[in-house]
Amino acid sequence: MASSGLQLLGFFLSLVGLAATVAATFMVEWKREDQGKMHRIYEGLWMSCSGNERTTCEFHESLLKLPTEVQATRAVMLLSIFLSAVAMLVSMVGMKCTRFMDGKAKSKSTTAMMGGIMFMVSGLLTLTITSWYVNTIVQNINDSHRLQSFEFGMAVFVSWAGGLLTMAGGAFLSCRRCSRSSPSESISSNHLMSTTLPKSNYV
Repeated sequence: MASSGLQLLGFFLSLVGLAATVAATFMVEWKREDQGKMHRIYEGLWMSCSGNERTTCEFHESLLKLPTEVQATRAVMLLSIFLSAVAMLVSMVGMKCTRFMDGKAKSKSTTAMMGGIMFMVSGLLTLTITSWYVNTIVQNINDSHRLQSFEFGMAVFVSWAGGLLTMAGGAFLSCRRCSRSSPSESISSNHLMSTTLPKSNYV
């Protein structure tokens, strides 16, 4: 029961991390720039918004015209989401609380571990590309020597949180002790069988 609970906890954390990664990918507040006291510009991976009290948004028209950091971050975030979706399906097959592969305990344990590893790789991709995006933007600002009110938006922090949660959930799922059936249960069942069979012969 304890191992099943840890698997469910890991699966839940991975799902929350996947949801956060999807939300961060499509959020527009990856980069925020203040021009004056009221005018603000938000730049995301798919669109940019600007305005004072009323904000207008426009989708990025051409992929080739986008900065390199935006193109790379968009591609890796989509790859991370796809990998997490596959890991979710694989983990559902290998978890103890499901009825898939009931007769193959070792294969079921290995499947759960593979799903957890895929979740960990997905979270690592999210953390890596988000940190690289932040570092690239900071370097570009320092190289341009422009004085501007600039800060990172909420999407960056949501992406970091999603990556951490996905990796934490994958660690629970890939734990061999969590996914493997306990040997004490099988030993106790064999002991009960051996003790009950001789008694039935005398009756």
